[in-house]
Amino acid sequence: MLTFIVVMILLGLIAGAVARLVLPGPDPIGILGTIGVGIVGSFVGGFLGYVLFGKDLGEGALQPSGVIGSIIGAIIVLAVWRSINGRGVSRNHHRSRRYARR
Repeated sequence: MLTFIVVMILLGLIAGAVARLVLPGPDPIGILGTIGVGIVGSFVGGFLGYVLFGKDLGEGALQPSGVIGSIIGAIIVLAVWRSINGRGVSRNHHRSRRYARR
């Protein structure tokens, strides 16, 4: 069980880091956020792999397709995070209003 958790954290870090390299930009999420994006991306990638190809955990938890799926899932999660975080009032707009009052 502990080994599974450590592997998930390491895989999450790798997948999240690769996703942040593929989609560069200002993401002030830190290393824990990167690991979180990677872990959530791993579940998204695993779900998409299961839906598209019919693979399951019985065929092996850590395969090259699983790592690639985790990276693709992390890219999707990061893109969705940015689109949700970018909607509404942006931070720069908030700052400009605050400084305009002074």
